[in-house]
Amino acid sequence: MRFPWAVLIDLVCVLAFVLIGRSSHGEGNALLGLATTLWPFAAALAAGWLLTRAWRAPAAVLRTGVGVWVVTMAGGMALRAVTDAGTAPSFVVVTSVFLGVTLLGWRAVATAVLRRRPGRATPAASR
Repeated sequence: MRFPWAVLIDLVCVLAFVLIGRSSHGEGNALLGLATTLWPFAAALAAGWLLTRAWRAPAAVLRTGVGVWVVTMAGGMALRAVTDAGTAPSFVVVTSVFLGVTLLGWRAVATAVLRRRPGRATPAASR
């Protein structure tokens, strides 16, 4: 899996989280509201990519995915806390579960698909 696709998929996972969350709370998807909710997690996602050097093995579940997930979740919550955006315990749990399932899940699926393709190298999914 190539770097640009992987970072785009991660960003789509975070955007889906924000859109579903805003929709479930009856909040509109106005651009400003969307950006206000998205930026802490998008910034934390970028930090997660930098800290894990995700571009080296973007589809690796353990080597990359776990670090990106933890930094995105914890960093996003930390940024929300310092901007008084709210970090209720239930929100932290939902955020952890959703981002874990999506950020780790697509990597697991990609790894399984790439393993089944003939003539393709197996990605380092478990490193």
